[in-house]
Amino acid sequence: MQARPILILLSIAMAAGTLSASAQDKGTLNPQPLPPLENPKDPKIAAKQLFARKLLPSAQPTKVIGEYTKGCIAGAARMPMTGDTWQVMRLSRNRYWGFPETIALIKRLSVHAHKDAGWPGILVGDIGQARGGPALSGHASHQIGLDADIWLTPMPDRLLSREEREETSAVMMVREDRTDIDPKAWTPQHWMVIRDAAKEPAVQRIFVNAAIKKALCREATGDRSWLEKVRPWFGHDYHFHIRMRCPPGATDCHGQTDQSGGEGCSAADLAYWFRDSILHPKPQPGPPKPPKPGITLAQMPPGCKGVLNAPDAKPQ
Repeated sequence: MQARPILILLSIAMAAGTLSASAQDKGTLNPQPLPPLENPKDPKIAAKQLFARKLLPSAQPTKVIGEYTKGCIAGAARMPMTGDTWQVMRLSRNRYWGFPETIALIKRLSVHAHKDAGWPGILVGDIGQARGGPALSGHASHQIGLDADIWLTPMPDRLLSREEREETSAVMMVREDRTDIDPKAWTPQHWMVIRDAAKEPAVQRIFVNAAIKKALCREATGDRSWLEKVRPWFGHDYHFHIRMRCPPGATDCHGQTDQSGGEGCSAADLAYWFRDSILHPKPQPGPPKPPKPGITLAQMPPGCKGVLNAPDAKPQ
């Protein structure tokens, strides 16, 4: 897989807009291209429709523009499909692009997972689209190449087939009652992998399910300062989400402040996440609301128009 030209994967990637971001949502071996837009210059078209149709990065110097939830990336780098200690999943999404340091960090993490936790390697989920920006489905973030999802399922000690990469489900790590991890799935090695990611200086936050945060607080030994970066968030029970801070000197990148408040392991820190209303939310009354159309290109940072309209970079 690693040696195949990227153009072989482009027809696969056209289905990216029809897939959600969950590690449980399967990909496809027979994707259909997104239909051409009748009027791509219509200012009312949602930006996600435009960015989802860009299958290659822009032929520009690498630059991060905007925020995690509203931005884009010029000159993105591609995560190789296969390495000695990693394999990329759900290739049909075409969401394996990011800032070069994001790609380098994932590769380092895969080596640490092998050495420290004894995993054969890691399974890489979504990073971002070829030019970032909003996606047709799934993430609100992952727009500027600084977010990445890592499955909590260790990589098998063999090369996965294309079909397996599209159809294999990640392992659920949270108990059915949602109050703790599932001891049949969770291992002591899991917290070591998350620790290795959190100890990277460029990583600003890591999002996990609250039950996983509880387990980390209970099990982590030695230097626990890295726990401050690990925060509970909805979902994230099959994977953890790495968020990197804005690169030094990236004046057009608008990130977040560093996490503070200590380990985040006290009963008060975790209480909100284990309320019954959070664990078992009641369905909204009435018929489901139609999805919002999404922001337009004009509502995105000005530099994203240039990224969108730039010529394609050469296949990596």
